[in-house]
Amino acid sequence: MPIEDDEHVSKPVSKPLSKPRVQSAARAVAILMAVSRSADGMKAKEISEAMRLSRQTTYHLIHTLLGIGILRKNDQGRYVLGLGAGVIADGFARHLSPSEHLGPRVRAVVSATGETAYASGWIDGDIIALIAMRGKAAVSAGSVQTGLASHAHARASGKLLMAFAGTVEREHYLARHNLAPKTAKTIVSREALDRELATIRECGYAIDDEEFAEGLCCLAVPIEGVEGRFALCVSAPKERFDVNRDKYLRILRDIASLDKASLDKENRLESNSDS
Repeated sequence: MPIEDDEHVSKPVSKPLSKPRVQSAARAVAILMAVSRSADGMKAKEISEAMRLSRQTTYHLIHTLLGIGILRKNDQGRYVLGLGAGVIADGFARHLSPSEHLGPRVRAVVSATGETAYASGWIDGDIIALIAMRGKAAVSAGSVQTGLASHAHARASGKLLMAFAGTVEREHYLARHNLAPKTAKTIVSREALDRELATIRECGYAIDDEEFAEGLCCLAVPIEGVEGRFALCVSAPKERFDVNRDKYLRILRDIASLDKASLDKENRLESNSDS
Protein backbone atom coordinates (compact mmCIF):
# COMPACT_ATOMS: atom_id res chain seq x y z
CA MET A 1 0.00 0.00 0.00
CA PRO A 2 1.62 3.31 -1.07
CA ILE A 3 1.80 6.11 1.45
CA GLU A 4 0.69 9.53 0.34
CA ASP A 5 1.66 12.88 1.77
CA ASP A 6 -0.70 15.76 2.33
CA GLU A 7 -0.62 16.67 -1.39
CA HIS A 8 -1.47 13.06 -2.31
CA VAL A 9 1.90 12.49 -3.96
CA SER A 10 3.05 8.89 -3.68
CA LYS A 11 6.18 8.47 -1.57
CA PRO A 12 7.30 4.86 -1.89
CA VAL A 13 10.00 3.78 0.48
CA SER A 14 12.94 2.24 -1.30
CA LYS A 15 15.74 2.48 1.25
CA PRO A 16 15.92 0.69 4.58
CA LEU A 17 16.34 2.74 7.72
CA SER A 18 19.92 3.20 8.75
CA LYS A 19 19.06 3.46 12.45
CA PRO A 20 19.05 0.40 14.73
CA ARG A 21 15.91 -1.69 14.81
CA VAL A 22 15.37 -0.88 18.48
CA GLN A 23 15.14 2.81 17.64
CA SER A 24 12.73 2.02 14.82
CA ALA A 25 10.50 0.11 17.23
CA ALA A 26 10.55 3.04 19.67
CA ARG A 27 9.63 5.45 16.88
CA ALA A 28 6.78 3.22 15.69
CA VAL A 29 5.38 3.04 19.21
CA ALA A 30 5.72 6.83 19.54
CA ILE A 31 3.68 7.26 16.35
CA LEU A 32 0.98 4.95 17.72
CA MET A 33 0.86 6.93 20.95
CA ALA A 34 0.59 10.24 19.06
CA VAL A 35 -2.21 8.96 16.82
CA SER A 36 -4.00 7.51 19.86
CA ARG A 37 -3.94 10.88 21.62
CA SER A 38 -5.15 12.82 18.57
CA ALA A 39 -8.79 13.85 18.28
CA ASP A 40 -9.35 12.60 14.72
CA GLY A 41 -6.11 11.05 13.52
CA MET A 42 -3.05 12.65 11.93
CA LYS A 43 -1.69 13.33 8.48
CA ALA A 44 1.76 12.12 7.51
CA LYS A 45 3.11 15.67 7.67
CA GLU A 46 1.73 16.13 11.19
CA ILE A 47 3.29 12.88 12.33
CA SER A 48 6.63 13.83 10.79
CA GLU A 49 6.63 17.20 12.54
CA ALA A 50 5.41 15.87 15.88
CA MET A 51 8.03 13.09 15.94
CA ARG A 52 10.74 15.31 14.42
CA LEU A 53 11.39 12.66 11.80
CA SER A 54 12.23 12.99 8.12
CA ARG A 55 9.46 12.38 5.63
CA GLN A 56 11.15 9.20 4.38
CA THR A 57 11.48 7.73 7.88
CA THR A 58 7.89 8.68 8.67
CA TYR A 59 6.57 7.03 5.48
CA HIS A 60 8.55 3.87 6.19
CA LEU A 61 7.16 3.54 9.72
CA ILE A 62 3.58 4.35 8.69
CA HIS A 63 3.79 1.80 5.88
CA THR A 64 4.88 -0.86 8.38
CA LEU A 65 2.05 0.01 10.78
CA LEU A 66 -0.49 -0.03 7.94
CA GLY A 67 0.78 -3.40 6.81
CA ILE A 68 0.09 -5.05 10.15
CA GLY A 69 -3.28 -3.35 10.60
CA ILE A 70 -2.39 -1.23 13.61
CA LEU A 71 -3.00 1.95 11.61
CA ARG A 72 -5.39 2.67 8.74
CA LYS A 73 -6.03 5.67 6.52
CA ASN A 74 -9.57 7.08 6.73
CA ASP A 75 -11.63 8.81 4.04
CA GLN A 76 -10.24 12.19 5.12
CA GLY A 77 -6.69 11.06 4.42
CA ARG A 78 -5.79 10.92 8.10
CA TYR A 79 -4.09 8.02 9.82
CA VAL A 80 -6.14 6.54 12.65
CA LEU A 81 -5.94 3.39 14.72
CA GLY A 82 -6.68 0.25 12.73
CA LEU A 83 -8.61 -2.85 13.69
CA GLY A 84 -5.40 -4.47 14.90
CA ALA A 85 -5.23 -1.90 17.69
CA GLY A 86 -8.38 -3.42 19.14
CA VAL A 87 -6.43 -6.52 20.12
CA ILE A 88 -4.03 -4.35 22.09
CA ALA A 89 -6.92 -2.47 23.73
CA ASP A 90 -8.60 -5.72 24.74
CA GLY A 91 -5.36 -7.09 26.14
CA PHE A 92 -4.73 -3.89 28.06
CA ALA A 93 -8.16 -4.13 29.68
CA ARG A 94 -7.54 -7.74 30.69
CA HIS A 95 -4.04 -7.22 32.01
CA LEU A 96 -4.98 -4.08 33.92
CA SER A 97 -8.09 -5.61 35.46
CA PRO A 98 -8.29 -4.05 38.94
CA SER A 99 -7.98 -6.05 42.09
CA GLU A 100 -11.29 -7.43 43.33
CA HIS A 101 -11.27 -5.04 46.28
CA LEU A 102 -11.33 -1.91 44.10
CA GLY A 103 -14.50 -2.26 42.03
CA PRO A 104 -16.90 -2.66 44.99
CA ARG A 105 -15.35 0.36 46.73
CA VAL A 106 -15.71 2.59 43.69
CA ARG A 107 -19.33 1.51 43.22
CA ALA A 108 -20.01 2.18 46.89
CA VAL A 109 -18.61 5.73 46.63
CA VAL A 110 -20.77 6.51 43.59
CA SER A 111 -23.81 5.12 45.41
CA ALA A 112 -23.15 7.11 48.59
CA THR A 113 -22.19 10.44 46.98
CA GLY A 114 -23.73 10.44 43.52
CA GLU A 115 -20.37 11.72 42.27
CA THR A 116 -17.79 10.27 39.87
CA ALA A 117 -15.40 7.92 41.67
CA TYR A 118 -12.27 6.04 40.74
CA ALA A 119 -9.34 4.09 42.14
CA SER A 120 -5.68 4.50 41.23
CA GLY A 121 -2.54 2.62 42.17
CA TRP A 122 1.13 1.98 41.57
CA ILE A 123 1.87 -0.34 38.62
CA ASP A 124 5.49 -0.92 37.55
CA GLY A 125 6.65 2.42 38.92
CA ASP A 126 3.86 4.48 37.39
CA ILE A 127 0.60 5.85 38.77
CA ILE A 128 -2.32 4.25 36.96
CA ALA A 129 -6.07 4.96 37.03
CA LEU A 130 -7.40 1.42 37.37
CA ILE A 131 -11.18 1.69 37.50
CA ALA A 132 -13.63 4.58 37.23
CA MET A 133 -17.40 5.05 37.37
CA ARG A 134 -19.30 8.18 36.41
CA GLY A 135 -21.52 9.90 38.95
CA LYS A 136 -25.33 9.83 38.95
CA ALA A 137 -25.86 13.57 39.29
CA ALA A 138 -27.18 15.48 36.26
CA VAL A 139 -24.09 17.67 36.41
CA SER A 140 -21.06 15.62 37.41
CA ALA A 141 -17.37 15.25 36.70
CA GLY A 142 -16.63 13.54 33.41
CA SER A 143 -15.46 9.96 33.26
CA VAL A 144 -11.88 9.40 34.38
CA GLN A 145 -9.86 7.66 31.68
CA THR A 146 -8.25 4.47 32.93
CA GLY A 147 -4.60 3.85 32.24
CA LEU A 148 -1.52 5.97 32.79
CA ALA A 149 -2.48 8.96 34.92
CA SER A 150 -0.48 11.85 33.47
CA HIS A 151 0.24 14.93 35.60
CA ALA A 152 -0.08 12.95 38.82
CA HIS A 153 1.29 15.95 40.73
CA ALA A 154 -1.92 17.79 39.81
CA ARG A 155 -4.27 15.00 40.89
CA ALA A 156 -5.45 14.12 44.40
CA SER A 157 -4.80 10.43 43.74
CA GLY A 158 -1.31 11.06 42.38
CA LYS A 159 -0.27 13.29 45.26
CA LEU A 160 -1.60 10.81 47.81
CA LEU A 161 0.19 7.84 46.22
CA MET A 162 3.45 9.77 46.02
CA ALA A 163 3.09 10.91 49.63
CA PHE A 164 2.82 7.36 50.94
CA ALA A 165 5.33 5.79 48.54
CA GLY A 166 8.86 4.96 49.54
CA THR A 167 11.51 7.58 48.90
CA VAL A 168 13.20 5.62 46.11
CA GLU A 169 9.95 4.97 44.25
CA ARG A 170 8.81 8.58 44.60
CA GLU A 171 12.14 10.01 43.44
CA HIS A 172 12.27 7.62 40.49
CA TYR A 173 8.80 8.71 39.44
CA LEU A 174 9.47 12.44 39.79
CA ALA A 175 12.74 12.12 37.87
CA ARG A 176 10.73 10.95 34.86
CA HIS A 177 7.80 13.36 35.11
CA ASN A 178 7.97 17.16 34.94
CA LEU A 179 5.81 19.30 37.20
CA ALA A 180 4.04 20.87 34.24
CA PRO A 181 1.08 23.20 34.93
CA LYS A 182 -2.46 22.14 34.07
CA THR A 183 -4.18 25.19 35.60
CA ALA A 184 -3.10 28.31 37.46
CA LYS A 185 -3.37 26.34 40.72
CA THR A 186 -1.13 23.42 39.74
CA ILE A 187 1.92 22.87 41.96
CA VAL A 188 4.94 23.37 39.71
CA SER A 189 7.90 23.57 42.13
CA ARG A 190 9.51 20.66 43.90
CA GLU A 191 9.68 22.56 47.20
CA ALA A 192 5.94 23.24 47.14
CA LEU A 193 5.21 19.63 46.18
CA ASP A 194 7.35 18.31 49.05
CA ARG A 195 5.42 20.51 51.48
CA GLU A 196 2.13 19.28 50.04
CA LEU A 197 3.17 15.62 50.33
CA ALA A 198 4.23 16.17 53.96
CA THR A 199 0.82 17.68 54.71
CA ILE A 200 -0.90 14.70 53.06
CA ARG A 201 1.09 12.24 55.16
CA GLU A 202 0.08 14.15 58.27
CA CYS A 203 -3.66 14.46 57.55
CA GLY A 204 -4.10 11.17 55.68
CA TYR A 205 -5.87 12.47 52.57
CA ALA A 206 -5.20 14.56 49.46
CA ILE A 207 -7.18 17.25 47.65
CA ASP A 208 -7.02 18.53 44.09
CA ASP A 209 -8.53 22.02 44.28
CA GLU A 210 -8.86 22.86 40.57
CA GLU A 211 -5.22 21.85 40.08
CA PHE A 212 -5.90 19.42 37.22
CA ALA A 213 -8.96 21.08 35.66
CA GLU A 214 -10.71 24.36 36.34
CA GLY A 215 -14.05 23.97 38.07
CA LEU A 216 -13.28 20.42 39.19
CA CYS A 217 -12.09 19.16 42.59
CA CYS A 218 -11.04 15.71 43.79
CA LEU A 219 -10.47 14.02 47.12
CA ALA A 220 -8.39 10.88 47.70
CA VAL A 221 -7.72 8.57 50.64
CA PRO A 222 -5.55 5.46 50.92
CA ILE A 223 -7.29 2.10 50.86
CA GLU A 224 -6.55 0.32 54.11
CA GLY A 225 -4.74 -3.00 54.15
CA VAL A 226 -2.76 -2.50 50.91
CA GLU A 227 0.18 -0.45 52.27
CA GLY A 228 -0.63 2.78 50.47
CA ARG A 229 -0.48 1.18 47.04
CA PHE A 230 -4.02 2.21 46.06
CA ALA A 231 -6.09 5.37 46.39
CA LEU A 232 -9.86 5.74 46.49
CA CYS A 233 -11.09 9.00 44.98
CA VAL A 234 -14.19 11.10 44.42
CA SER A 235 -14.45 13.92 41.86
CA ALA A 236 -17.07 16.67 41.75
CA PRO A 237 -17.75 20.18 40.41
CA LYS A 238 -16.12 22.73 42.72
CA GLU A 239 -19.33 24.35 43.98
CA ARG A 240 -20.76 21.01 45.12
CA PHE A 241 -17.40 19.79 46.37
CA ASP A 242 -16.88 22.78 48.65
CA VAL A 243 -20.30 22.27 50.27
CA ASN A 244 -19.89 18.51 50.74
CA ARG A 245 -16.14 18.16 51.31
CA ASP A 246 -16.34 16.90 54.92
CA LYS A 247 -19.16 14.53 54.02
CA TYR A 248 -17.22 13.12 51.06
CA LEU A 249 -14.12 12.64 53.19
CA ARG A 250 -16.06 10.74 55.80
CA ILE A 251 -17.66 8.51 53.17
CA LEU A 252 -14.33 7.81 51.45
CA ARG A 253 -12.64 6.89 54.72
CA ASP A 254 -15.51 4.62 55.75
CA ILE A 255 -15.54 2.77 52.44
CA ALA A 256 -11.74 2.58 52.23
CA SER A 257 -11.67 0.82 55.61
CA LEU A 258 -14.39 -1.78 54.87
CA ASP A 259 -13.44 -5.40 54.33
CA LYS A 260 -14.59 -7.21 51.18
CA ALA A 261 -17.49 -9.01 52.89
CA SER A 262 -18.92 -5.71 54.12
CA LEU A 263 -18.49 -4.14 50.69
CA ASP A 264 -20.27 -7.01 48.98
CA LYS A 265 -23.13 -6.70 51.46
CA GLU A 266 -23.48 -2.95 50.85
CA ASN A 267 -23.43 -3.40 47.09
CA ARG A 268 -26.09 -6.13 47.26
CA LEU A 269 -28.31 -3.88 49.34
CA GLU A 270 -27.82 -1.04 46.86
CA SER A 271 -28.64 -3.31 43.92
CA ASN A 272 -31.83 -4.50 45.62
CA SER A 273 -32.94 -0.93 46.35
CA ASP A 274 -32.34 0.10 42.74
CA SER A 275 -34.46 -2.76 41.48
